[in-house]
Amino acid sequence: MPLTGPVAAVAEEVNAMAKQIIPQKHAMPQQDPLVRSKNFAEVALGYDEELAVAEAERCLNCKKPLCKQGCPVGVDIPEFIALVKERKFAEAARVIKRTNALPAVCGRVCPQEHQCEKYCVVGKKHEPVAIGRLERFVGDYVMNMETEIEKAAPTGYQVAIVGSGPAGLACAADLARWGHSVTVFEALHTPGGVLMYGIPEFRLPKRIVQLEIENLKKMGVKIETNAVIGQIASLDELLNEEGFDAVFLGTGAGTPYFMNLPGENLNGVYSANEFLTRANLMKAYRFPQSATPIKVGKKVAVLGGGNVAMDAARTALRLGAEEVYIVYRRSRAELPARLEEIEHAEEEGVKFLFLTNPTRYIGNQEGWLTGLTCIKMELGEPDASGRRKPVPVDGSEFLLPVDVAIVAIGQGPNPLITKTTPDLATNRRGNILADETGKTSKEGVYAGGDVVTGAATVIKAMGAGRAAARSIHDYLMSKGPQKN
Repeated sequence: MPLTGPVAAVAEEVNAMAKQIIPQKHAMPQQDPLVRSKNFAEVALGYDEELAVAEAERCLNCKKPLCKQGCPVGVDIPEFIALVKERKFAEAARVIKRTNALPAVCGRVCPQEHQCEKYCVVGKKHEPVAIGRLERFVGDYVMNMETEIEKAAPTGYQVAIVGSGPAGLACAADLARWGHSVTVFEALHTPGGVLMYGIPEFRLPKRIVQLEIENLKKMGVKIETNAVIGQIASLDELLNEEGFDAVFLGTGAGTPYFMNLPGENLNGVYSANEFLTRANLMKAYRFPQSATPIKVGKKVAVLGGGNVAMDAARTALRLGAEEVYIVYRRSRAELPARLEEIEHAEEEGVKFLFLTNPTRYIGNQEGWLTGLTCIKMELGEPDASGRRKPVPVDGSEFLLPVDVAIVAIGQGPNPLITKTTPDLATNRRGNILADETGKTSKEGVYAGGDVVTGAATVIKAMGAGRAAARSIHDYLMSKGPQKN
C-alpha cells in the first residue's frame, strides 16, 4: 500500500535529500599496512577540519533522529554534528561532553556500526554518516583546550568508585558534575583500566586516555592508584569507617578464561590479558628501555575471534612474529570482532584459520610450546546464542607448528571484592548482580559494566556507569540536599 499523508511527505523529503548525499563515508586517513604492522603508532590518523565538515554535511538532520537511540550514553548526535557543519567544534564538544566524558576514546573504540550508525537514516540507501569519526575529531580538537566545566554546588556527599575503567570514569564524571566528592580507587599503577592495559597503542594512544582522565581531575575527581579494594579496605570499611556515603563497583572483567587443554602450562602459552597488559600498560614493546620483557616467537596462534583476539594478533605482528594465525572454531560470518578490526588484521598479514578448534598444546623437553594440535569443524544446529554450533569433523586433526599461543576466549570478574563482601549477591560466574539502575543487594553499593554483564564494549560500560551515577545521586539526595 502506498504511503499517504504526513508519513508520505516525510518519506519524500528524506528521499529527495538522500539523492543529494555523497553515498560513501569520507575515507579515514591511515598508515599504510606494510608500514604500520611494524610500529605501534596509531593506525587511523583522523579527519582534518575539511574532511570533518564534509562528512557532517552528509547528515540529513532528521526530524526524528534514530541514531540517538543507538547510543548507550545518549549523546545528542544531530546537535553536535550540526555544530561541526558550522565549524563550531568547541561547542560540538560541549554537547558531547554533557553525556560522554571520553569522546576522543569512544570515537576510536566504540562499535558505532552496531550502535548509532546502525540507525542512521542515510544508511538506509548509502553508507551511514561516520558518527564515530566525527566524535573522535571533536574530542581531539578540544583535547588540549581549557573547556568550561559546569558543576553543581557541593552536596557534601562522598562517593567511592572502585575501578578506573570506562564504567568508573563515566560514573565519576556525572557524580562530580552533580556536586558530589568523588574518589576513584585503581588497583594498578596507572588509571584507565582496560583502556590502558587491554587496548593497544595503535588503536588507542595512551596519551589520549590520560588527557581525558586529566579533564576529570579538573572537575575535582580524585584518583588513588595502587589501591586494591578488598585488600587495603573492604566495602564495609569504605562505607562505615572511611566516610563514603555510596560505592560504585566498576572493576571490569580481568580474570582470563582458559580452555583447559592438555599442555596449557607450557611456556609460550599466554592469556590475552597477560600478553596485552605486558605490551600495553608495561610497554614491553620498548624492552629493554622498559623493564617488562615479552616473548614472541616466529609463529603465533591466537585462539578466539573477538576484538581482543584481533588486538593480540596485531600486537604479535608488531613485536616481530613472522606468521600470526587467528584460530576460530566458527566461520568468518560468525566472527564477533568489529569488521574494521578484522579488515585491518587481514591487511597487515594476519592469517585466519576458520572452522578450526585447538585440542592440545605440544611442547619440547624443556617445557616450551612447539605446536598446537587442531581439528577441523563444521557448523551444525544453532546453540543457545543463536549461532550454529561447531561440530568436529572426524579424522581431520592436524598439527599447527607455533611457539607462542595466546588464549583470547573471554574473561570474567576478579573475585577479590565479592569474597570479602558476603552480602553482595553474585551469579554462578561471579558477576555482581545489579538491576538496570546499578543497584546491588548491598545498601549503598552500586555496580556496572563488565563486572555485571561480563566482557562487553567500552561504551556499554560507560552507559552502565552513567545509569548507576543517576541512581546514586537519587539515593543520596533522598537523604537531603546536604550531609549533616
